[in-house]
Amino acid sequence: MNVPKFRSIFTPASKQERTNNFENYWLFTQHHNGELLEEDKDLVKKRNKFNSFKDNPIQLRVPLANPDAFYRNYVDMQDDPKTLDHMTLMLTGMYKFARHEWVGIKGAWDAVPTMDNSHSIEDKISRVHLAEEFCHVRLFDEMLRTCGLDKVEWVPLSPIKEKIYEQFPKFPDFLLDTPAFVTELMGVTYYRHLNRLIDELFVNEPEVRTRLKELLDEITIDEVAHVGQRRNFIGPIGIRVSKWLVKPFYTMFFNDIPEVGILFDVKQMITDGESFDFNQLPDYIIEKSWVPSYCKV
Repeated sequence: MNVPKFRSIFTPASKQERTNNFENYWLFTQHHNGELLEEDKDLVKKRNKFNSFKDNPIQLRVPLANPDAFYRNYVDMQDDPKTLDHMTLMLTGMYKFARHEWVGIKGAWDAVPTMDNSHSIEDKISRVHLAEEFCHVRLFDEMLRTCGLDKVEWVPLSPIKEKIYEQFPKFPDFLLDTPAFVTELMGVTYYRHLNRLIDELFVNEPEVRTRLKELLDEITIDEVAHVGQRRNFIGPIGIRVSKWLVKPFYTMFFNDIPEVGILFDVKQMITDGESFDFNQLPDYIIEKSWVPSYCKV
């Protein structure tokens, strides 16, 4: 019988524990990322890793049967999604998920202090966190290129949604922290289910399957650390509210991406979010990521 190594992400933590963990996370992220390249919204180690993928490209041996179906539906769904094959739905859904992330970090980047103007560990962490998210968009773009989709454009959402994302980072911390945490948790949940889907859909393309999983792992490792980092902002009342928010947030967000409801069991994804602990993740992800001390047994 395996003894659990970790407690629930919703485990209570004292203010002092959370303060200590901010300091520990800051040390982790400096080692994990290297120097922040602020003008490029990039990080030295992330850039080097991304370039290693670009310099050794992998492509499908058998091209997508109908790339036009992707391009017709990847920004806004034009066809009945139930008429599309699962490969196309996975790729359009992945773009839409990443696009929401991209729009959110664009707005936050201008609202968060630059590194030169960051005087607290929390502000410094937030700046690096956003740079990591920009790196994730590049990795998602590379996943699409690996599947032969090299004409993808990252386009804004509707003006209303863009405005909401623009204003969200300006909310007071007590309003911002809990939804930001749930959003990170939702990302890890989605990536875990996406990882399994890649295994299923690319069984006849082992090289591409391996490359897609490598690219997704780079994103997931950061996102797992972000779950712990965002959890660290939240006190005892907020963490109870966060658990309550999982179901409505997951439901609302995934309803906006019709592909998710076809490809995945959203009820199971909600259950995974509500019961999340780091025991759900493979060891190689945990070894490269970061977990709050109060979530360790």
